[in-house]
Amino acid sequence: MPNANDILNEIHLTGSTFDVIRRSYLQKLHELTEQNIIIYYSGWLQKQNIDGRFASISDVDMSGFMTVLHGLDRSKGLDLILHTPGGEQAATERLVNYLRSMFGTKIRAFVPHLAMSAGTMIACACEEIFMGRHSSLGPIDPQVNGMPAQSVIDSFNRAHDEIKADQTKILVWHPILSKYNLSFRDQCQDAIDLTVNMVTEWLQTGMFSDMSEAEAQDVINTIVDTLKDYEEFKSHNRHLSSEFCRDLGLKVSFLEDNKPLQDAVLSVHHACMHTFASTRAIKIIENHEGTAFIQQVNQPQNIVVNQQENQQGNQRQRNQGQGGRRRR
Repeated sequence: MPNANDILNEIHLTGSTFDVIRRSYLQKLHELTEQNIIIYYSGWLQKQNIDGRFASISDVDMSGFMTVLHGLDRSKGLDLILHTPGGEQAATERLVNYLRSMFGTKIRAFVPHLAMSAGTMIACACEEIFMGRHSSLGPIDPQVNGMPAQSVIDSFNRAHDEIKADQTKILVWHPILSKYNLSFRDQCQDAIDLTVNMVTEWLQTGMFSDMSEAEAQDVINTIVDTLKDYEEFKSHNRHLSSEFCRDLGLKVSFLEDNKPLQDAVLSVHHACMHTFASTRAIKIIENHEGTAFIQQVNQPQNIVVNQQENQQGNQRQRNQGQGGRRRR
């Protein structure tokens, strides 16, 4: 398997663009799996000084997926390679529903490195998740206005209990609670309920559709209750290993058990990382045929430009990206 340095040397020696090398490895992966391949990659690790909304899942991504899915043979199913910090809750639901309208539940997720938060939710919507020993998923507890929704609810409940037991505690809690409008607690609960409902339904109709309803529900409840539990992980950014995810009950296959597949997936991953490190690209949505939707950031203004292109790069469209509200 060519490692990250080997691929970088190949790019330099051939004089090829990053796109050409990346697409060559995408094609090799397609030849191995004989399924449609789409990468959904974010460069948030390489470009940490830009507005995180531009690197996250948003409604802008739908244009990208519509671009790269056009003309694919949907009967071949989809291998979706994920590398994302998460993003908007509503955009995640829309994206999963769209992919399922195209491929049904014949979708496999590949996580060579990280698929956090809403990225984990997308992986849970697939029939199987391929991960390396070094790969991680993340908790799915919702964040509302940048705060853990469950933590907010717990604080309201604690305030209620303490004030009920000792009226003088209102002097402590009043300046804290006065920062929130009356509906904020309900918004947090709604975000949690929506997450639970979405992931539960996706697991029922996808990953565990071959199990009896009663048997599947026990497994699904354990998975969802654990992944959404802020008290369990203490941080939304906790990295959950492939072993943890499989022990939890998710259908996880280890890339190390299939060396040719591991080599092909990691080669694509390394090529994407080099693209982010050496170009203005902040997000790449691309298929194995070379059709791509690449978002680029023009620093220091942090303006995102969306670029659509086919293998020859002769179709282009530019517009400014927008941020979202509720994030995962």
